[in-house]
Amino acid sequence: MAIQNTQTETLSTGMTMTGGARFLRACLRQPVDCTPVWFLRQAGRYMPEYQAVRRVHSLMEICKSPALAAEVTITAAEKLDVDAAIIFADLLLPLEPMGLDFVFQAGEGPQVYRPIRSAADINALRTDRTADLGYVAEAIARVTAHFGDRMGMIGFCGAPFTLASYMIEGGGSRNYTATKYLMYNDPAAWEALMQKLATVLADYAAQQVEAGADVIQIFDSWAGALSVTDYREFVLPITQSLVRRVQDQGVPVIYFGVDTASLLPSMRETGADVIGLDWRIPLDAGRLAVGEHCAVQGNLDPIALFAPESLLRARVEEVLRQADGRPGHIFNVGHGIVPGTPVEKVQRVVGWVREICAQLKAESTDLGREPALRQI
Repeated sequence: MAIQNTQTETLSTGMTMTGGARFLRACLRQPVDCTPVWFLRQAGRYMPEYQAVRRVHSLMEICKSPALAAEVTITAAEKLDVDAAIIFADLLLPLEPMGLDFVFQAGEGPQVYRPIRSAADINALRTDRTADLGYVAEAIARVTAHFGDRMGMIGFCGAPFTLASYMIEGGGSRNYTATKYLMYNDPAAWEALMQKLATVLADYAAQQVEAGADVIQIFDSWAGALSVTDYREFVLPITQSLVRRVQDQGVPVIYFGVDTASLLPSMRETGADVIGLDWRIPLDAGRLAVGEHCAVQGNLDPIALFAPESLLRARVEEVLRQADGRPGHIFNVGHGIVPGTPVEKVQRVVGWVREICAQLKAESTDLGREPALRQI
């Protein structure tokens, strides 16, 4: 997708973009005709079409079948009429070629069979089998062939800290005791683990970009468990390195974590083009924390999708008004859509984003502002 990388480009009045152009330009903080919108976990258990596929196939079967993964990705994006599709995959897929097997336990999430506990375990991890993940790239190629530039294509990977925490804890955790124990008590082993993960993840992201991904989102889902000091000492340097290596492939990077309001200024130092904000911080405050030279993504509370329509619309408008029409905002939920979410509510949010953008543009015109040069 060809986009001019300039911050001073203007738009013609009434210009309409494809969803792909709108999304990518927002990632680069360029003016767009309307705020782009997509959703974390937009293809998932809340959607009947996905439930039908899951009745026949396991999660891993879908992930490892390019045809099925592409079908699930395309169906959700088209049904919601969003501006970008994110490939259906799982954060933990890179663990297998590194030598760690895992399984998804019903109601309990992923479980790693033999969690990492020592430097010897880390030394045994492999970094030469990333090609085994080629099924994800093949799924991306299928999706991009279907959409062309009508819709942005998002590839993704987990961040080193988040994947390390799964590898060490053996699954999800409340306190990340085992992870922090290794981090504090054997910093050499921790650094070795981070370097191995960054190598695999950079190669994995490169596969996705070669297959057609326009943007890579790096999920640091559990970074919010860290203090600012620990994040800066043990996580920020390797994350900076990974971000740079992905950007060297010629695509923007979105960096996202949960419960990370205290970390936002440090997260900006990763060099990511876009920082994802969860719903715990107002969007305008989050934008102030990451600075003007970075785009932001978010940040509707996903549980607001269960609210009455009047309240939900008010929350959508609140996010857009806090964005204040400045270039570099992508509308999204502040974490993934949860099971049981009414699909029609998600569809209405997409329509409201576009409707409210037009309303705010008209207000800007009435006030004598220059909406064609702004985000909405």
